[in-house]
Amino acid sequence: MTADLETSRVQWGRTRIDYAIRRSTRRKTVAVAVDPVQGVLLTAPQGVAVGRLDEVVRDKARWIVERLRTVGQVETPVPPRQLVSGESYLYLGRAYRLRVRETGCDGAAKLVRGWLEVPVRRGLAEAERRDVVLGAIGDWYRTHARARLPERVDQWAARLGVEPADVLVRDQRKRWASCDDSGVLRFNWRVIQAPMRLVDYVVAHELVHLRYREHTAAFWARLGMVMPDYEARKEALRRLGPRLHWG
Repeated sequence: MTADLETSRVQWGRTRIDYAIRRSTRRKTVAVAVDPVQGVLLTAPQGVAVGRLDEVVRDKARWIVERLRTVGQVETPVPPRQLVSGESYLYLGRAYRLRVRETGCDGAAKLVRGWLEVPVRRGLAEAERRDVVLGAIGDWYRTHARARLPERVDQWAARLGVEPADVLVRDQRKRWASCDDSGVLRFNWRVIQAPMRLVDYVVAHELVHLRYREHTAAFWARLGMVMPDYEARKEALRRLGPRLHWG
């Protein structure tokens, strides 16, 4: 609930609706808004009693509850990366802190005692420094994705009784992976940031596409045979996804 505003609450059946009140000298009517950050917010003229605002909320309760359910599914926007020491980066679900270390020359990113360390030349302008750090981190993730994803593909392919034509790691911004008609699997390198159980969901999902091109009932049934909790993994990846899309 928004701080430093009047608040009230209304009971609608078994649902309690908490809301904040913002007063405005310019408004002549009451406006109701619902968003994922502020929750339910009523903007009202100065003289309207809270009891009257409670009535407005009751009148619009069905709409408010539906909106709360909808915006509850929307993740809070992820702030852009600053690419500075102290930021947290995920690898297979574990968080590592970034350490940008000034040296005589640029270098490859590497894990050093729990830190993701990137050497950069001293004296770089801020924009150039960011580009160097971003490039080094991206290369590090791609290298690890190319090493780990084929291993997971081999394990799940054996369980599913299929064999892909090839496994490629690409910069696919709009999807985690894809499977083409020739049996080539392409994976978004960003997925390697997720916990292994979610990486495995993406891998198994694409391997099932080698048998079933479309998301038919047979497709989901086959995936469910080897991964009974695939729906939970799919939802977990949906929620985590926005944190993994950077660079």
